[in-house]
Amino acid sequence: MESIVITGAGTGLGKELALLYAQKGYEIILVGRRKEPLQCVQQQIQSCKGRAVAFPLDITNYEQVHQTAEALCHTYNITMLINNAGIGHFGPLEHMTEQHIHEMIDTNVKGTIYMTKAFLPYFKTLPEANIMNIISTAGLRGKVNESVYVASKFAVRGFSESLVKELAETNVAVTAVYMGGMNTPFWDDSNHIQDRSRLRSPKQVAETIINEYKRQAEIIVE
Repeated sequence: MESIVITGAGTGLGKELALLYAQKGYEIILVGRRKEPLQCVQQQIQSCKGRAVAFPLDITNYEQVHQTAEALCHTYNITMLINNAGIGHFGPLEHMTEQHIHEMIDTNVKGTIYMTKAFLPYFKTLPEANIMNIISTAGLRGKVNESVYVASKFAVRGFSESLVKELAETNVAVTAVYMGGMNTPFWDDSNHIQDRSRLRSPKQVAETIINEYKRQAEIIVE
């Protein structure tokens, strides 16, 4: 059975991607900071006769990421990595704290790079492997009160586009996904979005991503 690693899999889009890919017969390796949400998704998948395992992991910890990746690659038939985990803090730049800046750069940028780097050598040994980076439309254009968040997403966009070229002659496909805002717990501690009812559901976005995915360089879900 093929396995898919999904970061930020305890809530929102990561959770919905996990549920839908599990329905398609993949074993899902659920990665995230907090164990409880991952276990809830694991139980939900298992209740539908699917297979999933929960792996709490701090993707900003380089050594921990590489140790976990090595262990997972020895145990599971992993053919896809979905870098979905992300953190956002919003407001005027002068209100951003040093901690806010570090959290967004460390999770959104470094976390994506660390995870990709850790799995890439293994992926290159496979007949076919896939890396999907969930970026959001913040990686396509600047937005008011999102300067650092947008900067982090532009970085992942550049990282993804460069990897597409770097791995063009290999068996590893890299896809960048750009989607608009979704009604998820991502916004629970923010008043940046006043009317969340106009946002799409993460399940709708997950369905679109999976239906459109053909190992192409980018998917845009506005």
